[in-house]
Amino acid sequence: MSGSPIPAPDSAAVTCPFCGLVCDDLVVTGTPDAPEVRASGCPTAANGYGQRARSDGPRIAGRPATLAEAAAEAARLLRGARRPLFGGLATDVEGARAAGRLADRTGGVLDHMNGAAAVRNLLVLQDGGWITTTLSEIRNRCDLLILAGGDVTPRFPRFFERTIGARETLFGDRPGCDVVFLGHGPSKGTTLRGAVEVIGCDVPALGDAFGVMRALLAGRPVDADAAAGMPIAVWRKLVERMRTATYGVIAWAAPDFDFPHAELTIQALCELVKDLNRATRFSGLPLGGSDGDVTADAVALWQTGFGLRAAFGGGAPEQDLHLNATERLLATGEADVLVWIASINATRLPPATTTPTIVLGHAAMTVAREPAVFIPVGTPGVDHAGHLFRTDRVVALPLFPVRSSTLPSVAQALSAIEAALGGGG
Repeated sequence: MSGSPIPAPDSAAVTCPFCGLVCDDLVVTGTPDAPEVRASGCPTAANGYGQRARSDGPRIAGRPATLAEAAAEAARLLRGARRPLFGGLATDVEGARAAGRLADRTGGVLDHMNGAAAVRNLLVLQDGGWITTTLSEIRNRCDLLILAGGDVTPRFPRFFERTIGARETLFGDRPGCDVVFLGHGPSKGTTLRGAVEVIGCDVPALGDAFGVMRALLAGRPVDADAAAGMPIAVWRKLVERMRTATYGVIAWAAPDFDFPHAELTIQALCELVKDLNRATRFSGLPLGGSDGDVTADAVALWQTGFGLRAAFGGGAPEQDLHLNATERLLATGEADVLVWIASINATRLPPATTTPTIVLGHAAMTVAREPAVFIPVGTPGVDHAGHLFRTDRVVALPLFPVRSSTLPSVAQALSAIEAALGGGG
C-alpha cells in the first residue's frame, strides 16, 4: 500500500503500544484507516497496527445499542454486584486510572490479564527487594548480558537492537557486549556483536544453578556434579565471567518461568545479583509491559499504595496476590460481574465464564460467547492519544493517534458507565 507517513504531532516518529519496549521511532504509512509500519518496526508492531477494526458499535446481549444504552446496562449490572472484578486492564494510563476509580466506587477488584506472570516478580520484590537497571543503562554500560530463560525476542522483538545493538553510547563506540543465553539460544536471524554462548540448561531447574553460582561466588564447596542439567564446571566458568564484568545484567521475562514456584527461581536470581555487587557492578532487568501490565500496576500503586490484585470492598484498598487472582475469583463465584478491558490486542479474549461479563474490547475482537455488554474501544497510540510505561518503569511515553476514529477510549467508556451509575453509586 502506498501512502504518506502519518506522523505524531511535531514529529516524524510514532510510538508503538504493542510491547513493553514502547519503541518511539516507528514510521507508519498508509491510509488513516489502514496504517502500516514502514520503518523501525517488528512483527509485533506489524500485527498490532494490522488489526482491522470492525464497524459494529456497542451491543447488549448481542443486540445493537448506543454507547449511552450500553453504559446504562453496564451500570445496572455493577449496581447490583457485590464483588465486581475489573480484569484484563490492557489499557493506557488514563484507562487504568478510570478503572481504579470505578473499582473503588463499586467495591471491586483489580487484576491484569498478565497477573499470573507479574506475581512471580511481585512476590520477590515484596519479600527481599532487588537491584534492577534500565534499558538506557544497558545501552550505555553493559558488557555482559545474560538472558535467563532463553531468548526474549519473541516477546520483545527489538530488545537487542534497542539496547546492546546500538553502536554509539554516551562513552563512545561500543566494542561489543557478550551475551549468554540460559535455555534456548537466539532466534533465527538475530545478529549480535560480541561473543555469544548458549547454555542449554533445564529452565525449570535454573534455581538450582543460581544457588550453585552463589555458593561458588562465596568460595563455598559444592558437593554436586551438575545443576540444571549442566556440569558444575559450566557454572563455575560463568561465575568467573560475571565476576570480571564491568557492568553485567541478567534479564528475564516472567512468562517464560511458567512452572510451579517459579518465584523461588526469580528470588535466587535476584539474590545472586546482590552477591555479585560485592565484587563488581551487576543488575537485573525484569521484562514486562505487554498489554499495559506495567502501566496498570504503576497506576494502581500510586493511587492506592498497592499494585494490582487490590480489592476495594472493605472501605480501603487491600492487596492479596493469591486471593484476588482472576482465575480464582471466577472459579469460586466470588466475582459476580466481570469487566474485561482489552484495548491493545484483539486476541486477548475474556475468560470463559458464566459470570455476567462487560467487555471493553478492541474493535477487531471476536468473542465466542456474546457478553452481557460489549463496547468497542480505541487502541491507545492508534485511535487516540495516551501514555504507556516502558518495561523498566522509568518513563511513561506519550502515544499519538495515527488514524481518525470515533471509537471511545477505555477511559471515556468507563467514565460513561460511572456517569450512568448516578449519585447513589
